[in-house]
Amino acid sequence: MTIKPKKALIMVDLQNDFCKGGSLEVPGSEEVIPLANELQKHFDVVIATKDWHPKDHISFASNHPGYKVGDVVEVEHLEQILWPNHCVQDSKGAELHPRLETSRIQHFFLKGIDKNIDSYSAFFDNAHLRATGLADYLLRHEIQDIYILGLATDYCVRFTCLDATHLGFNTFIIEDACRGVELFPGDIKNALEEMKNEGVTVVRSEDICKKPIAC
Repeated sequence: MTIKPKKALIMVDLQNDFCKGGSLEVPGSEEVIPLANELQKHFDVVIATKDWHPKDHISFASNHPGYKVGDVVEVEHLEQILWPNHCVQDSKGAELHPRLETSRIQHFFLKGIDKNIDSYSAFFDNAHLRATGLADYLLRHEIQDIYILGLATDYCVRFTCLDATHLGFNTFIIEDACRGVELFPGDIKNALEEMKNEGVTVVRSEDICKKPIAC
């Protein structure tokens, strides 16, 4: 008897601050929610990630007097883009979008919890000094195929996908269930190309659900 391998869906940062009206609103973010709700039905394991920043997080422009959102500074030999305050621990902005179906989520992984270093990837901080435990969780549940959606294509989704494929997981990005920041023109396109070049497979929601999903 052949045992069907388990598949996991990882939903990246579908939080209020990244959605409509949030402090770091990602264009088109609201369109991802109905896709995420339908896609969850097609996976054995559903995982959600959250940015979970302390108020004095190094990525907040407000914590760098004389600098503004979008500026780049160097922190501990790493380039750091400065963002508006977002997803502060226990704030409304850090909560998952209210229309996101959560009953199927089996585990949450928090990132960006250390005030001194940012964490785009759901697997590691940006310096790869601390793991979130996501890789161990997937291996413990004998999962090799992971599908990733969420916000934002050119940052947290991108680095989650790159780390996943570098760790040896069969990694898929659900392109139409992601939206990007596009801080600079071409960022989304370049992120997708980088992911493909590193072994990430690009799919669409209808490839999984076998039907189009209305946003």
